Amino acid sequence: MKTYFITGGAGFIGTNFIKYLIESYGEKVRIINYDKLTYAGNREWLKELEKKDNYRFVQGDILDEELLTTIFKEEQIDYVVHLAAESHVDRSLESDVEFFQTNVLGTRMLYQVIHNIWRDDIGDKRILHVSTDEVYGELEEFGQFIEHMPLHPNNPYSASKAGGEMIAMAYHKTYGLPIVRTRCSNNFGPYQHEEKLIPKCIKNCLNHQKIPVYGDGKNIREWLFVKDHCIAMNEVLVSGKLGEVYNISSHQEISVLSIVTTIIGYLKEHVDPSISMNLVEFTKDRLGHDRRYAVDTDKIERNLGWTPKTGLEDGMAVTIDWYRKEYKFH
Repeated sequence: MKTYFITGGAGFIGTNFIKYLIESYGEKVRIINYDKLTYAGNREWLKELEKKDNYRFVQGDILDEELLTTIFKEEQIDYVVHLAAESHVDRSLESDVEFFQTNVLGTRMLYQVIHNIWRDDIGDKRILHVSTDEVYGELEEFGQFIEHMPLHPNNPYSASKAGGEMIAMAYHKTYGLPIVRTRCSNNFGPYQHEEKLIPKCIKNCLNHQKIPVYGDGKNIREWLFVKDHCIAMNEVLVSGKLGEVYNISSHQEISVLSIVTTIIGYLKEHVDPSISMNLVEFTKDRLGHDRRYAVDTDKIERNLGWTPKTGLEDGMAVTIDWYRKEYKFH
């Protein structure tokens, strides 16, 4: 039995990752879910697991050295998956203090504690540091980001994530921590907080409220269904080459406006025929708003055999239906 220590496990990706592990391995894995339970974390999504012997929830701050040390001393942890992060760009533009505290100083604290505990017995233990394609910066109309390209973050959020990555690599190079990194594109799927684009769009459509779209809505992103990301994360954690970084994406380059149009079209056809594009409201563009992201995933596909399985339409249908049936919008 392998024991996973997952930071930020009550968040969007963390919740999906833990559910994926349980669905895939059942009682063959033990999971320690470590989460501060900020506004973006929801313990209830995994509440049914708390009665199981192979699951433990710990409410804690990534900056709490004493608590982290206690857990790593009392638990025989094999795998660490570091997901805990402040991640909403708009919030980082209003106040970036928490972003640098969590994403940079919190990352440093976690890896320092692990180094203190593991330094004499690393064995086959491994750490997955989850980052974002936003650390690369912005692309022109053509081309893709490749793992060896320099990082050029353009907003406080992406700068804090780039800083966290630099700390991860410093601890790998200096102390030999067994770290492997990933940079993923925009995720979507169940359990995402409603401040994000897709759940916000679903909510506003259902309530016949305006859907704010920055600028002209033609900013391009690659949209990755969260379960595909979870599968890739575990592949990299278990089999990725230590010290390396792997891009994860869907090859689905779609503008923000097209995403909104897709959601409106689905809800109009399947839920409420009065929902229309009249709900779209173009607003002043966001500061530091990167025009286009696209990443090359040849490395993970060639070396680990991972490819995305879920197309946008199928993933969006699952996502919209989940929010309609399971999520209570505020």
